Amino acid sequence: MSRIDQAFAQLRTDQRKAFVPFVTAGDPDLDFTGELLATLDRQGASILEVGFPYSDPIADGPVIQASYTRALAQGLRVEQIFQHASQWQSQLTAPLVAMVSYAIIHRRGPERFLDQACQAGFAGAIVPDLLVEEADAFRQLCDARDFSLIQLVTPTTPRERAVRIAESSSGFLYYVSVTGITGERRELPSDLVDQVGWLREQTELPICIGFGISNPEQVAQLREVADGVIVGSALVRCIADGSSDDRQQVLENVGKLASQLIKAL
Repeated sequence: MSRIDQAFAQLRTDQRKAFVPFVTAGDPDLDFTGELLATLDRQGASILEVGFPYSDPIADGPVIQASYTRALAQGLRVEQIFQHASQWQSQLTAPLVAMVSYAIIHRRGPERFLDQACQAGFAGAIVPDLLVEEADAFRQLCDARDFSLIQLVTPTTPRERAVRIAESSSGFLYYVSVTGITGERRELPSDLVDQVGWLREQTELPICIGFGISNPEQVAQLREVADGVIVGSALVRCIADGSSDDRQQVLENVGKLASQLIKAL
């Protein structure tokens, strides 16, 4: 049982939903990323998603794209993320999950990447550009390390394919709430609850909903059908908007937003 499985088992026991915040590694620097993760952990985050900056956006909206650009402009390297993650994890209760392009994994070599990720304390990875048709070999490597491979289902994914993706995933299933890119939305699709309800009948995996979720009202709308919510752009924007402020104030702003979202669950 992976640490992701353990986290959801505890959430079920406690009759709670998962809050999964996303932060970009190295924005504005890796030391501050560690402070952000610790702040979110203290607020009650269930799983902490860490974005590995990549130069070619994969469904990333302008807010997350900009954070990746800022981190890469400082010369951030994967090796540095792993080095810092081992320090972060020792201070965290919630497990770490990488949001990482398969291009990065392939370039390093899948086994090397997984070994380093496990050693650094990551419990799983969300790999948005890994096609289910090509995922089997990597999934076996993940299974051998009790490392969760989290894959995405979108509103336009054919149902037969969605079932196949669920069967190839572990930890939880990431349901993309909207078509298009990440980013804050005023409203979520009217058929979202029905779509996730159907998917729940096809898999025993927990289902977490991401993309477009930015306020407590949206979180409350989803809590009956989802096992958790993933919030990225709203938090990253909060960090970017406070870039010129005192760092402690930025941490307080992020913590306040996270607290509001968690209460809505």
